[in-house]
Amino acid sequence: MSELTSQKIPVTVLTGYLGAGKTTLLNRILSENHGKKYAVIVNEFGEIGIDNDLIIGADEEVFEMNNGCVCCTVRGDLVRILEGLMKRKGKFDAIIVETTGLADPAPVAQTFFVDEDVQKNARLDAVVTVADAKWLSDRLKDAPEAKNQIAFADVIVLNKTDLVSKAELAEVEARIRAINPYAKLHRTERCRVALSDVLERGAFDLDRILELEPEFLEVGDDHDHHHDHDHHHHDHDHGHGLKHYHDEDMQSLSLRSDKPLDATKFMPWLQNLVASEGQKILRSKGILAFSDDDDRYVFQGVHMMLEGDHQRAWKEGEPRESRLVFIGRELPEQIIRDGFERCITT
Repeated sequence: MSELTSQKIPVTVLTGYLGAGKTTLLNRILSENHGKKYAVIVNEFGEIGIDNDLIIGADEEVFEMNNGCVCCTVRGDLVRILEGLMKRKGKFDAIIVETTGLADPAPVAQTFFVDEDVQKNARLDAVVTVADAKWLSDRLKDAPEAKNQIAFADVIVLNKTDLVSKAELAEVEARIRAINPYAKLHRTERCRVALSDVLERGAFDLDRILELEPEFLEVGDDHDHHHDHDHHHHDHDHGHGLKHYHDEDMQSLSLRSDKPLDATKFMPWLQNLVASEGQKILRSKGILAFSDDDDRYVFQGVHMMLEGDHQRAWKEGEPRESRLVFIGRELPEQIIRDGFERCITT
């Protein structure tokens, strides 16, 4: 049983295509009077243009900011930098890792599953993607990284919304939803978003992410989609205008059961699934109700790597249901659904 999740430092991975507005968001984190201590790890200090007036002391690779945050650059290995940060006194409330605009966030996110010391002290809290409302549609056509960044996100900051018409905004949102229906989406101008909406989201507590099946998945007024196991968002019959944006190579799949799962079947099934299909699965996450277990079990995964833990007791009157999400490419959907069904306690 690993240490309680709550004692680990939450880590936010901040990603987004060049020019989408990541620097604006970072400068806000490093300058605003939010009363928190954030450690911000940036790829290239010069490149992102942190305001020099905010820097009070520079010690090797670490820059202290006048609002109590610190900033350092990933010149070396991310794991080494994280270990150095963990040793600094006056520990941080949270760590933010910025990825370069061209990068796939997966390897950065995987760091928090791989290295034992890092995993002991830190946990992946959320992947936040800043997207440019004006240019995202073009990027999705020509830049596979942009699509990965959207598919990977727990939170999407759709920025520069003031530069597009209502119709263009609706179109870009539909494209985002075709790739990732589960991320929390914020529309912003100049990245004006409450920091609590992007940092320390407790995304591991998945409840927010798994407020599943956004409105456009509704099929009809009287149709109770909660128990419709066959309905998923790449179902072409009920398009709501989404079918034009059906991203053939990205899918998401949600599973749920109000009957408890058998942990002795579920765990081996999940591990086996990510071991065999992990290349195709970008993200996986879930809240699980096991039979003979009074605690909720939560897990999340990046490709083949998984982490999970008992989180807290089920609350009085809280529906004990298991909910899982997989986002990826060419997911073997029927195999996943059948395998999950076999894990339900009969």
